[in-house]
Amino acid sequence: MKHIFREYDIRGIFNKDLKEDIVKKIGYFLGKKIDGEYVFVSYDARVHSPLLHNWLVSGLNEAGKRVISGGLLPTGANYFANFRKLCLKGVGLVEIGGSIQITGSHNPPEYNGFKITINKAPFYGKDIYALGDEVLSSDIEIEDNEEVIEYDLKSDYVDYISNQFSHLRGLDLNGVFDCGNGASGVVLRDILEKIGIKNYEILFEKPDGTFPNHHPDPTEEENLAWVKDAIKNGRDYGFAFDGDGDRIAFLDRWYNYKGDILAYFFAKNMDNPCVISEVKASQVMYDEVNKFGRAIMYKTGHSNLKTLLKKKNCDLAAEVSGHIFFNDRYFGIDDAIYVAFRIMELIKSGFDFKKEFEKLPKVYNTDEIKIKTTEEKKFEIIENLKKYLNSNKKELGIKKIVDVDGVRVIFDKGWGLVRASNTTPVLVTRFEAKDKEELRRIQDKLMKSLEQFL
Repeated sequence: MKHIFREYDIRGIFNKDLKEDIVKKIGYFLGKKIDGEYVFVSYDARVHSPLLHNWLVSGLNEAGKRVISGGLLPTGANYFANFRKLCLKGVGLVEIGGSIQITGSHNPPEYNGFKITINKAPFYGKDIYALGDEVLSSDIEIEDNEEVIEYDLKSDYVDYISNQFSHLRGLDLNGVFDCGNGASGVVLRDILEKIGIKNYEILFEKPDGTFPNHHPDPTEEENLAWVKDAIKNGRDYGFAFDGDGDRIAFLDRWYNYKGDILAYFFAKNMDNPCVISEVKASQVMYDEVNKFGRAIMYKTGHSNLKTLLKKKNCDLAAEVSGHIFFNDRYFGIDDAIYVAFRIMELIKSGFDFKKEFEKLPKVYNTDEIKIKTTEEKKFEIIENLKKYLNSNKKELGIKKIVDVDGVRVIFDKGWGLVRASNTTPVLVTRFEAKDKEELRRIQDKLMKSLEQFL
């Protein structure tokens, strides 16, 4: 079961990996690591999330915690709870020591897992691996104890977001939202109505963990077909959320703007911005932001970016996949509902997405290309590739190698990336160049270099 304890979260298949005794132990040993009396728990729309909730709660109760349950909520709302004092009946205002969101994110319906925050910071990396060692070596038996304090965090969250964006009242959006039958549908309409946004439709709003309409992963173009159809039929803007509502896709009649480009748009509307992104992000974003602010390249992964965002006190961070984190006016968390309203601010201000995008230097790039391997081999392959590339820089025409996360290889007219996924047994590649022929050459060079180690 060690494979379920991953770099950024805990994730596996329900009742195969995530069995009752394992989940109860996860709750127990996490409870021992969380300071204070209270911990907040909520879950996504997956059909087995309520049962996992009860198992997890039993473990937390065994650890002596008092569990505040928010029920079905998007992940952004779960993170939000860490930065609020919660008003409990008969108790008053309390602060939580941490939160756990039960979610399989954008994985297929049989998956589920846990995203964890302790002391307002992500719990990840070596801490999760150490937790796994504790859980798997323990023979503790935990009785059922599903006692919780039920709390309407949804209302707190809806009120907060509505107040933050009250200046959008009356916006004629002419937009479409696709909740993908995920957790975003719990809160989205309430916020739109409370603010007073006009002229929109919501697709697949009802949470349904079988995801009957399409897979809730907006990074896959096929899952955006319904949003694209709505735009073809007259809508100006499209928004799509993943299963737990921490990633967003944004489209208009011309383009699908990836997370790194959205970060550039937001940065353009800030004074002296500091922006953090990942090794998969376009070089154009880094170059252009550095003309009027500061852009920092860092490791892929929502936990990595959240941590560095706080450490550097930057304004925002972004992944190409649509995880966007605002430290400016928010809590430095990846909350796609919040991001949607920051995009609506740009719309109301008259920001011309198409014009600003087309002003950027023209480059050609690939989507992520994934190469299957094994958990045992993936990091070893990257180390071997790194050594080979460093030994053959001149022959391959390499200007620079960035190894903060895998290898990002810089050439005169573009770059290529090979990194090991921290969540699945695959290598992830991406390529970008100033023309199509150079893109092909860079891709060929790196793929031939890589093939000898597969």
